[in-house]
Parts: sequence; structure tokens; C-alpha cells
Amino acid sequence: MRRPLIAGNWKMNLTREQSRNLATAIAMDANTSRADVVLCPPAIYLETVLETARSIRTVGNEFGIGAQNVYDKPNGAFTGEISTAMLEDLGIGYVILGHSERRQFMHESDDVVNAKLNTVLASSLTPIVCVGETLEEREAGRTLEVVGRQFEGAFAGVSEGLASRAILAYEPVWAIGTGKTATPEQAQEVHHDLRKLAVLRYNSALGDSLRILYGGSVKADNAAELLSQADIDGALVGGASLQADTFLRIIAAAR
Repeated sequence: MRRPLIAGNWKMNLTREQSRNLATAIAMDANTSRADVVLCPPAIYLETVLETARSIRTVGNEFGIGAQNVYDKPNGAFTGEISTAMLEDLGIGYVILGHSERRQFMHESDDVVNAKLNTVLASSLTPIVCVGETLEEREAGRTLEVVGRQFEGAFAGVSEGLASRAILAYEPVWAIGTGKTATPEQAQEVHHDLRKLAVLRYNSALGDSLRILYGGSVKADNAAELLSQADIDGALVGGASLQADTFLRIIAAAR
């Protein structure tokens, strides 16, 4: 059985005090008996959120802290970037790669995502690799083509042993922050196709064990139906993760 994971991507939001308060509320009340939980604050507040969570509960596999991005070089003259070693030094366990906003606004290509994934897999961090199509691509019937290209691009040259450590996240770009959500059937269809791609690239054992999260306007009132789908193993939550009560209800919806 694949254990569900609910990750909150806070994006570029909140102050330090707000981050501390939100982390406190979630760490105190999150029930991790049925799902792993990961909080991904802005990089500047990673240590604050980590220390806050540690003061309340054990931080590790079931309740983790993740970064929203990382660079693909171990160190050097790369102003403004953060390395895997720096995240490991803090005690961070997860990192999001290839989010659609970084692909769109920071112009990250599949090659860039691949380079970052290889760097992350050489560390102790667990990568959450994002794929997803735009509205135009979906309406043109190109969803599988697009997510397939992104999947193959991200995992190019990645061995089965390393790939087994990764988590995948399907986030239809047209449903991120728009209030639109893929229907459970639409989301399940893409998750099932991604799982088949993993089987074809690697083998059935990896495909069956690969955790695939859904991200795209996940809310408390639609989480249960989305998470009930056979190939949806959790959620990558954006705006709804900024309110403790809402995020806790999404965690509670995991099965």
C-alpha cells in the first residue's frame, strides 16, 4: 500500500511570525497516523518552521519540512541560490522540483529539472517532482504528451534505485490558483497514465510503489473525493495550506 502524503506549498507568502503560528497550529493538530505531512515554507523561514515543528513533535518521515526549490550545483558563485548541502545541514527532508510556476516564470526547462533531480537524488533529500499541462494543451488533447515529456525529461538518466526515492506530483497548470479543479475522474486518468509511464520506463514494482500527488486548487471540500481515487496518493496543496483549519481538514481526508 502506498502511504498518502499531504504537502503544503506556502509559496511566497507569510511573515516569520505568521509562518511560526501556522506551523504551530498544524504541528499540534495534524494526525499523521494515515498520511505523511510536509510543510514547504519560503526558504528564508525554513529554519523557523523546522524549529517550531521540532518544539512540538518529532520531525522526520511522517511530519517533514520541505524546500520549494534548490540549485543543481553543490556550491560556488551562484548568488541567491541554495544547495542540497545547505538544506541537509538545516535538517530539511524534502524539496519541490519543476513546479509549474518555476517552469513558467523562471523559465525552467525539462533539462533544468533533470539536473536538479539528479543533484537531489545524490543527497538525502526526497524530491517531489511536478508535471502538468496548460489549459491550451489540455483542450488540444495533448495532456499525456506533455506530462509524458516532462516525466521522461525529469527522469532521463535516473536509475531505478534512485527513481524509487522520488515522489511525483501532477498539477494541471489551468487548475493552480484559479479555483478550477480537475474532476476526480480527470485527475485519476492522468495519475493512472503517469503510473503506466513509470512501469514502462522502469518496472511494475516501481510503478506500483510510486507515490503520485495531485495539485491544483485542492480544498477541504474536494479533498476526500480526489484522494479516494485509486492512483491519487496525496495532495500538493497551495493556497489552502495557508489556513491551518483548512489544511488540517485536507490531511484528515487522506485514506
